[in-house]
Amino acid sequence: QVQLVESGGGLVQPGGSLRLSCAASGSIFGINVMGWYRQAPGKQRELVAAITRGGSTNYADSVKGRFAISRDNAANTVYLQMNSLKPEDTAVYYCNADKIVYRGGSSHDVWGQGTQVTVSS
Repeated sequence: QVQLVESGGGLVQPGGSLRLSCAASGSIFGINVMGWYRQAPGKQRELVAAITRGGSTNYADSVKGRFAISRDNAANTVYLQMNSLKPEDTAVYYCNADKIVYRGGSSHDVWGQGTQVTVSS
C-alpha cells in the first residue's frame, strides 16, 4: 500500500505563517503530480496548489502571492509554505497524488487524511 501523511497544521493568527508537509511512503519509484486541496465547513473541496515532477506549478487565485508549493522528489515529499494567512484560509488541507508508481504496482488519486489549519485571532 501507498500512504500520504500530512503534518504542519495548527492555529495561527491572521498574518501568520505555516508550512505543511506531505510525505509518501511505500517503496515509491515516482510520483507524477502532487497537490494540496482544502475544504472548509459547508464548502466544496478546492485545489489550492499543484506541482508536477518537473517543478511546474499552478495556484488558486485566492492564494497567489501568499502560498508556495515545492517538492523533494528524492524524499517523495511535497510542501506548502503559507504566508500572510487570512481567516478565509481556515480549512482542512489534504495532500493528493494523481499517480504513484511503487514496487509492485501503481495507485491513482491518492489522498492523505488531512491536517487542520485554523486562522483566527
